[in-house]
Amino acid sequence: MNAFRAKKTEMVTELNEGIKKASVVLVAHNVGLNATATYDLRVKVRKSGANLRVIKNTLAELALAGTPFEQTSKLLKGPTMIAYSSDPVAIAKVLVDIAKSNEKLVVLGGVFGENLLDAKAVDTLSKLPSLDELRAKIIALIQTPATRIAGVLQAPAGQVARVIGAHARKAE
Repeated sequence: MNAFRAKKTEMVTELNEGIKKASVVLVAHNVGLNATATYDLRVKVRKSGANLRVIKNTLAELALAGTPFEQTSKLLKGPTMIAYSSDPVAIAKVLVDIAKSNEKLVVLGGVFGENLLDAKAVDTLSKLPSLDELRAKIIALIQTPATRIAGVLQAPAGQVARVIGAHARKAE
């Protein structure tokens, strides 16, 4: 096996292992995306905890084979990039936001769970709260009753103190 073939095999294996750990795989066209825009996209994707690969479609099909995301290969036409993540909303938000500001990036769709998503479904997915936002809301909900309980417990003591203070002033 020559070095070029070994490199391709390594790329397919690496992509396959990453995809197996993901909960969503999205595909986008990147026709004419310049180097700066591609770099910005990669940075934003990385910050969201996701991965982005530009790889030949035939190699991507090999990497997708045998995974729950195998039907994603239906979307692999033309120059594409594959994004995958364990947080489906975060990666969808990044791709949709950049696609709105740069017409050269077109989100084609993807697979979430066992469902094939079109571009409209990915857009809908991007509007949901991310995993971190949901965690923050849950923590806020958990903390709210504790602060209310503390307020309720302090209120009677404050009322008793005011009543005693009022009686003391009356007695004087």
